[in-house]
Amino acid sequence: MRVRWVWAFLDLPEEGFDEAVAYWSSATATVVSPRRGDREEFATLLPADGSAWVKVQRVGGRGGVHLDLDVQEPLEVARDEALGLGAEVVAEVPDDDGVLGVVVCRSPGGFVFCLTRWQPHETAAGQVRSGAQTLLDQVCLDVPEPAYAAELAFWSALTGWEVRPGSVPGFTSLLRPDGIPVRLLLQQLVEGEGDVRAHVDFACLDRAAETARHLALGAAVERVEAVWTVLVDPGGRRYCLTDRDPATGLVSR
Repeated sequence: MRVRWVWAFLDLPEEGFDEAVAYWSSATATVVSPRRGDREEFATLLPADGSAWVKVQRVGGRGGVHLDLDVQEPLEVARDEALGLGAEVVAEVPDDDGVLGVVVCRSPGGFVFCLTRWQPHETAAGQVRSGAQTLLDQVCLDVPEPAYAAELAFWSALTGWEVRPGSVPGFTSLLRPDGIPVRLLLQQLVEGEGDVRAHVDFACLDRAAETARHLALGAAVERVEAVWTVLVDPGGRRYCLTDRDPATGLVSR
């Protein structure tokens, strides 16, 4: 399949949803779109320039992060390809026109993602990276060690993106093609069981300054590593600030 756009979805619990959306809008320097959905559970975080790539969703339970992959092919074709690679279909949702619009899948390691119809008008402006000091541009899949090899093989085959070992042991990235807004990184966890989960990462030119900005918004520092800082948002969700160039997404030191 040909992936034409990637959406990073922040799945936020019902309790505290409005506050969480406000936090992430401030953290990403975006404006929240009008809400949509039967329960007004969806919104998009709109950047000042270019096309959006981050959405929020109100969910039951603890929430988390998932990916929507906009694909060029009919979703029936993309679904069958994902199934052939080891995915499981969780649900299928038609659009208003009756055509299949969303296929909810689960990866071999248990990570939930969606295959969605590409809407060229939504992404025509492209992502604007030039001049950014910081950018939420990466979803990191946190993979228990026994599932790591299979999960990496699945995502590489599904996207067709080249695999590149990370600059830090235990991390592997998939090279983001030009025009795709979200980079994928897989982290091998030491734990031996559980489903694959995910968190978002910001690329930062000045991690210390960006840490101070997020703390002022209400985040807390969990720990500081050589090239990244783990933060916790006011709702308890972990994410990272990383020493990467927002223009390229690559490690800057």
